[in-house]
Amino acid sequence: RALRAFLVLTAFFLFTLPLMPLQLLFLAIGSRYARTFPHWYHKQVCRIVGVRLNVEGKVARDTGVLLISNHVSWLDITVLSAVAPVSFVAKQEVATWPFVSWLAKLQRSVFVDRNRRSEVGGKANEIVERLKSGDHIVLFAEGTSSDGNGVVPFKTPLLAAAKPSGGQALGHDVCVQTLAITYTKVRGLPLCRRGRPVVAWYGDMDLASHAWRLLGLGPLDANIRIGPPVPLDGFADRKELARYAEARVRKDVAELLRGDAREGRS
Repeated sequence: RALRAFLVLTAFFLFTLPLMPLQLLFLAIGSRYARTFPHWYHKQVCRIVGVRLNVEGKVARDTGVLLISNHVSWLDITVLSAVAPVSFVAKQEVATWPFVSWLAKLQRSVFVDRNRRSEVGGKANEIVERLKSGDHIVLFAEGTSSDGNGVVPFKTPLLAAAKPSGGQALGHDVCVQTLAITYTKVRGLPLCRRGRPVVAWYGDMDLASHAWRLLGLGPLDANIRIGPPVPLDGFADRKELARYAEARVRKDVAELLRGDAREGRS
C-alpha cells in the first residue's frame, strides 16, 4: 500500500506541476479554457488515482448552474470536477493550505469566511454574478464532510445565493441542480457501513495522513447522481431551497447506498 501511494503521488505531481502555469496563463488572458481545462485535468487525475466514475444524469449546459452537493472526502473535488467543468465555494481556511490553495485558486474557487455573516452576503452576490455569466458553482451545503453513510443537515446561510441582496430576479437562465456522491467499492469489493469512513475525510482527521492511506488502498468506485435543473427563481427563499436540496440529496444518497448493498449481496 505504501508503494502504491508513493507511485500515485509521484505521478500526480509529475502530471500537475507542469500544467499549473498553463492554467495560470488561461486565467491571465481570460481564455475560455480557464473553465474547461480543469475538467480535463481532473479526469486524468481520476485515472491516476484509480477512481472509476459512475454518473447518473447530466449538468445543464449553456446556463449558469448552482450545484448543491453532499460532502464526503477531499477526493470529492477531483471527482466532481471530472464530471463537469465546475468551480467550488470553499471555506476561507482552504486559501491558506499549502499547495491545495494554489489548485483551488487556479480553479476559480470562491472563498467564504463562514464566521462573518456580512461576508457571506457579499460572496452570495459574487456567486450570483458568476452564475449569470454561465459558470457552474458547486456548494457543499452541509458546511462540513460526513462519514459517507448519510447526509449532515444543510446550513441555510450557505445558500444565500438563492436570494441575493436587493432581491433581484435571476431569471430562468440560472438554475440549481443537486449532486449526490457516494464511494461504494475499493478494489472492486463493496464497502459496507463500517468501511465507508475509510474513504471519508471528516472530523479532525489529518489531511496528509488520510490521503496517504486512501491512495494506498487501491482503485475506488464513486457514484454520482445529478438531479434535474430547476430555475433558482422558483424558490421563495434560501430555506425553501435548502429543504428541497437536502430532501433530494438524502433520498439519492440513500438509494445509491442501498443499491450498492444489494449489489454486494448478489
